[in-house]
Amino acid sequence: MVAAYLRVSTDKQTILNQKSEIINFCKHQELKITMWCTETVSGAKKENERELGPLLKKLQKGDTLIITEVSRLSRKMINIMNIIHQSIEKGITIHSIKEGYKFDSSINSQVLAFAFGLCAEIERTLISQRTREALARRRALGIKLGRPKGSLRTGKLLAYEAEIKELRREGVSFQKIAMRYKVSAETVRLFCLRYLIKTPQTFPKRNA
Repeated sequence: MVAAYLRVSTDKQTILNQKSEIINFCKHQELKITMWCTETVSGAKKENERELGPLLKKLQKGDTLIITEVSRLSRKMINIMNIIHQSIEKGITIHSIKEGYKFDSSINSQVLAFAFGLCAEIERTLISQRTREALARRRALGIKLGRPKGSLRTGKLLAYEAEIKELRREGVSFQKIAMRYKVSAETVRLFCLRYLIKTPQTFPKRNA
């Protein structure tokens, strides 16, 4: 089987250029495409979440996969490396036209695959390092990390600000208000603090 995989990220893009490049390549290599696989999906998704996943499972030893460039397989180097490595182990040959790469069981291909794997490892390390450095900078600036408790749902109560204010004036507890609007008592408390809804003060009644 000789399969061609074409992918674009949005409906505004076209696969025509990719298809033309693959047809021209096959003419020069005397290959005949027996299966076309095209899809419109982000390369950030894993291959198992795309049409590429089932295609790779169909390919067997001796089959060939043709792409216009390795970025069609994925936007992440680690995913590209995994696909290439698994394909080589199965005996599948991958042609990437623009880069002129041929991944198969040859020594040259294994060296190239090793280089890709090294790049993937470096990329993973750099991402981890950048994340740690960004968190350290935020800590140094005194910025609290993580989402404040109740921050996601306080906005939901904005539409009921007048009602909540009135309920608090009447002495209704945070817990009862929370049950009424289906949020937590802590969310109600934070909402009251954030929007300056003061807890009403109660005074003992004087005897006449």
